[in-house]
Amino acid sequence: MKFSEHDRTELQLLEEGLWRAETRFDRGSMERVLAPRFFEFGRSGRIYNREDTLRMATRPIDARLDGLDVRLLSADVAQVTYTTVETYAGEEQVAHRSSFWLRSENGWQLLFHQATTVA
Repeated sequence: MKFSEHDRTELQLLEEGLWRAETRFDRGSMERVLAPRFFEFGRSGRIYNREDTLRMATRPIDARLDGLDVRLLSADVAQVTYTTVETYAGEEQVAHRSSFWLRSENGWQLLFHQATTVA
């Protein structure tokens, strides 16, 4: 399979969907998006597995994604990088983020995500 502009657009929309409450906290949507072996190194340093992520309690999301870039690593693997500016209780928290996506027979699925706090 060839990596196309359609793939880039789809990956950007999927990543952005992780930052909208209506998709992030929709278990059915997240079950389709998260690969069976998904895990995350959170901004806090905590490690989250797929089930941890699927069980997250619904909350408002106030975040901006800056500098989103999609890179093809192989025909079926892509990396998405960006910086988030999240607001919690009036305080901004900034983090660099990286996601690895795999193309499966069911479409793109998120395999790994890492957030690193910007001091």
